[in-house]
Amino acid sequence: MTEYFRPIPSLDPARPADAQRLAGGWAWFDRVELLRRDAAPEILPVHELPAPVLERLLTPRPAIAGLAMDRPRIMGILNVTPDSFSDGGMHDAPAAALAHARAMASSADIIDIGGESTRPGAQDVAVADEIARTAPVIAAMRATGLATPVSIDTRKASVGAAALEAGANLVNDVSGLGFDPAMGALVAARAVPLCLMHSVETPATMQDNPRYDNVLLDVYDFLSERVDTAVAAGISRERIVLDPGIGFGKTLAHNLALLSRISLFHTLGCPVLLGASRKRMIGTIGRAPEARDRAPGSIAVALAALAQGVQFLRVHDVAETRQAVRLFEAASTGASPEED
Repeated sequence: MTEYFRPIPSLDPARPADAQRLAGGWAWFDRVELLRRDAAPEILPVHELPAPVLERLLTPRPAIAGLAMDRPRIMGILNVTPDSFSDGGMHDAPAAALAHARAMASSADIIDIGGESTRPGAQDVAVADEIARTAPVIAAMRATGLATPVSIDTRKASVGAAALEAGANLVNDVSGLGFDPAMGALVAARAVPLCLMHSVETPATMQDNPRYDNVLLDVYDFLSERVDTAVAAGISRERIVLDPGIGFGKTLAHNLALLSRISLFHTLGCPVLLGASRKRMIGTIGRAPEARDRAPGSIAVALAALAQGVQFLRVHDVAETRQAVRLFEAASTGASPEED
């Protein structure tokens, strides 16, 4: 029977002597939750962890796109599409996209630009159209001196290649290398970081009655296999970020199961990214039918993830999230955070 070990993070200032720092970050843990598919969870002290598991949980995560992983990092969303679920059409003109990127740069650690909507029911965008939407904006950002790291949100290697040529620093593949067979080779050849996300099917069909035996463990196994695939393609594990894919082929119950135990994914030895901003579950629980009204709920979920040591927050409301993170750091440590 496969065993899964989830660190139980804490931020409490009264830290036990045997507590261990989680992944070189801001949380510590002295207990783990042992999870199995056919048995009830158990709580174990940290010293009972298998040595390879403990090593992965303790090893500090290397910098990603020049960003140290010892503090929370904010990934600002820049959708240059006419049909994204939250802000479609607001930034699809190049001038508007560049202006929004510059506005986000004062608060975001990295900007994630996407030219294909991945909302439920979205249809595929032609490669040429996706390149035309994204690469010129990235090139304009670099031409005007904007040095903030850039992530290209795409499933397609040709789009990724054009974005990297224009100045992008990271590839964010929502298919987890499952859509374009050429993507792994591209990322390996360019030696850039890669974010692997869990999803099922395509955006057009992913919400058609998604089912799991155990969503937390099924997503973990998927991402574990995707990491192995990426490493086999020549991508160093040290350059991989993992995203459990909130809202991608998941019901409300699935999303909440992942969020409540998201620290499990630290056991894979890679930084973890949360992308829950403005999603339907925020509107449902927070009673905010309009996506633009979901910033408070999005920030609440983001801070809950930070309490579990999640390193990246992918968000629409960048300045508001930055303020919340600074207060989170201050309240957690009892000291004013260093300047961004």
